[in-house]
Amino acid sequence: MNAPAEFALPKVNVEEKLFQDRYRVDVGKPHIKVRDAGVCASCAAKPCTVCCPAGCWSIDEDGGIDLMVDGCLECGTCRLVCDEGNVDWNYPRGGFGILFKFG
Repeated sequence: MNAPAEFALPKVNVEEKLFQDRYRVDVGKPHIKVRDAGVCASCAAKPCTVCCPAGCWSIDEDGGIDLMVDGCLECGTCRLVCDEGNVDWNYPRGGFGILFKFG
């Protein structure tokens, strides 16, 4: 059953929704840190690089991990998928981090 045209919501993709969000960087105080870069370099699966919905994690040219917390959606997925427990994750300080436009 389809909703009448006057009640239909416009279709918006995820990227368009995320573009509406804003991020306030807490310079010098990242809320996510890698505890030991060597652990990440030896990790074969590197699940953080594929599970982060914001794409904050990437593999560097040496096979290690690059982390850019600017734009983090604060979901905590990186901490959950790291089998080594190598992610130190906390919420940002008040007033910093993601500012969701759509709740």
